[in-house]
Amino acid sequence: MLNSSKEILKKYWNHDSFREPQQQIIEEVLQKNDVIALLPTGGGKSICFQIPALQMEGVCIVISPLIALMNDQIANLKKRNIKATTIKTGASNNEIITLFDNVKFGNFKFLYLSPERLQSQLVQQKIKELNVNLIAIDEAHCISEWGHDFRPSYRNISLLKAITKDAKCIVLTATANNKIINDIANTLNLVQPKVFRKSFYRDNLAYQVFDVQDKLLKLIQIFTKTKRPAIVYVNSRKKTKDIAAFLNANNFKSSFYHGGLSTKVKENAFHNWLVETTPIMVATNAFGMGIDKSNVGIVIHFDLPFSIENYIQECGRAGRDEKKSFAVLLKNESDILMYKEQVKKSIPSLKEIKEVHHKLYQYFRISLGEIKDEFYRFNLLEFSKLYNFSAIKVDTILKILSNNGIITLSNTYSQKSTLFFKTTSKNVLSYTIRNIYTKKFINSLLRTYSGLFEQEVKIDEFLIAKKNNITSSKVKEELLRLQRDDLVEYKQVETDLEIQFLVPREDDKTINLVSKNVVKFLTQKEKKSNDFLAYVSNNLVCRNIQLLNYFEENSAKKCGICDVCLSEKKKEKLNISKEIISLLKTKNSLNSQEINQHIKANEKDILIHLRQLISDNIIAINYQNKYQLK
Repeated sequence: MLNSSKEILKKYWNHDSFREPQQQIIEEVLQKNDVIALLPTGGGKSICFQIPALQMEGVCIVISPLIALMNDQIANLKKRNIKATTIKTGASNNEIITLFDNVKFGNFKFLYLSPERLQSQLVQQKIKELNVNLIAIDEAHCISEWGHDFRPSYRNISLLKAITKDAKCIVLTATANNKIINDIANTLNLVQPKVFRKSFYRDNLAYQVFDVQDKLLKLIQIFTKTKRPAIVYVNSRKKTKDIAAFLNANNFKSSFYHGGLSTKVKENAFHNWLVETTPIMVATNAFGMGIDKSNVGIVIHFDLPFSIENYIQECGRAGRDEKKSFAVLLKNESDILMYKEQVKKSIPSLKEIKEVHHKLYQYFRISLGEIKDEFYRFNLLEFSKLYNFSAIKVDTILKILSNNGIITLSNTYSQKSTLFFKTTSKNVLSYTIRNIYTKKFINSLLRTYSGLFEQEVKIDEFLIAKKNNITSSKVKEELLRLQRDDLVEYKQVETDLEIQFLVPREDDKTINLVSKNVVKFLTQKEKKSNDFLAYVSNNLVCRNIQLLNYFEENSAKKCGICDVCLSEKKKEKLNISKEIISLLKTKNSLNSQEINQHIKANEKDILIHLRQLISDNIIAINYQNKYQLK
């Protein structure tokens, strides 16, 4: 071992002590035990495998489901001068071999891999040549068919144990019940794993659900009272910009953030929020990874999230400084109806999955029984329009096909073409006067995308085509012409994504083979949505009890600070006033001690209500210093 855990914590993270139960988890890992760690968002999961891996000779292999999450953790490790890497998307066999040589001989401590990448024979062979000291599996609920984001490719991770000799596993997740834990342990062949759970209970976080018609007015009311940094989560990119603009217009300094922004714009928005130049961030759920701002005082869900797991994770970004904080959800009847409709639109049937799967082969002219070892460029919106499919469902179906090993999707999925006006707005105006036929097109660009004169902005040619009633090809022609005329800088991405087919074309037979997994996934997805609706609709049981019961913490007590508990307290107070009035009707006049003998309530509360009743001109104090009705 190189150093003690605390020395490493101080050296690389500049912390003097661990959070509960980080140190116990690290000790179990160092004692070569398999470990399952359930830590809520903000519980410091990554330190639990990063510190012991630094104490042992060799490399730690980290399995993570999201490229962005892997890149984020790698960047954080590099900032601390810790060597970490991953296989870039589209890497050739030679590049993969070179990377593994660098890991082996370059003293790298962490190699991040997706579960899909692990299926490669070459990758498996190269892992055998490494001295693997630990296998860390992040977002491990994906292993279980009962998890909220089940990915069948995760169930093959167990082969890592077979090819890494004596390496032990640390399995990490923020959300899992006993059923999921047992499924994970059995699937990974863990040997008597030590299970650590940190309760989801947060005594300083008040969960509050408000039924409101005018949500924007409610935001103003909230931010007038609350001056601490905040996050407002919304479900569309457009809303991030619109609501931030609304808040700024009302003198609440706000930034906005979503996945479609350029890296530079994202970094600026994040920095301004972090240093509190703009203490309110309006964002989609793309704003989540790597957030470690301790003094966030309120997280507001302007729209309904799709599961309790997502909700808990996002709410958990408030109150990490242990001060009283708020997780506020705004909803109304219209939201509930839209939510149900959205769930219906996003969850495909088995028949729809078969249709889309069949059309994919047809789209690329692949014959029955045929398989080609190549990537096909693909535009999701154009494909959906051609066959009259819902783009939302096609998106879900592609992920289902990918998760079940039928296709692979390249990460160009999130790449977009970019556009930048390299001249002044005055020159653009002159250009439109000289080229009157392009005026409408240029005006459409400027209306659709802001910041085109300041930096490169991600654009969608299909959306621009729709707005101008022309084809995507025509949009590209126009943009290339503007580039030739030195008006813009246009970086064109030819496709939304690239698809590779992993099995020969067998149409329905292919889907039938995985239908059991698919149906379980879809059923689970629908159940998660229904569970969340039940939560927001239940205003009789303490929010904290509802959430903890969901995660099988059945000993939960009332929190006293959620909207349900506060409503009960309010009712109790109203009852005290009514009891005092009823009592004085029969007894004529009584002093406070006499009232206290007749009413079962705290003396302090009775005095508060007596003062209020005097203020409301309902009772008075007579010459004997007793209370009586007016």
